[in-house]
Amino acid sequence: MSAPQPHAPTPPLPPGPELRDIHLPGPVHWWPPAPGWWLLALVVLVCIVFALYKLHQAARRRRWRRAVLAEFERRIAAAGTDRAALAAEISQFLRRLALHRQPAAAALDGEAWLAYLDRAGGGEDFRRGIGRALLDAPFRPGAAFDAPALIALARRHTQAALAAEAHRV
Repeated sequence: MSAPQPHAPTPPLPPGPELRDIHLPGPVHWWPPAPGWWLLALVVLVCIVFALYKLHQAARRRRWRRAVLAEFERRIAAAGTDRAALAAEISQFLRRLALHRQPAAAALDGEAWLAYLDRAGGGEDFRRGIGRALLDAPFRPGAAFDAPALIALARRHTQAALAAEAHRV
């Protein structure tokens, strides 16, 4: 092997264009957002509006339910100790409640009315129990029936109707 030969120095390069170093882009700004963020914002906005709508509906139903129960209690208190007036108040209240759910129920009377109340309440306490007092007690002064039991039956029926209304909506 031969000895390495010294290299001759390379001649300097002729001057060329002035080159600058590679530079990085500036930081990405937060505005305007990318289209995906706009879509996400729209979805979130729709969800918020939907949730507010549902909350408003639920609040309205709760107010209506409280108003119905308060009306029931006012009618019971208005009747006082007069059993005929109590039966009449309960009967009128139940008719108004039935009118809200099924307008055709207003035309029912007698056994058909009691059968409707039993179907709506899910029992037979109106046709076969204390609920029969609604047929003639409003028209007989001094009618003898168990007033607390009739009030409890009407209250159970009202609460069942309100619960069914909440599930229906």
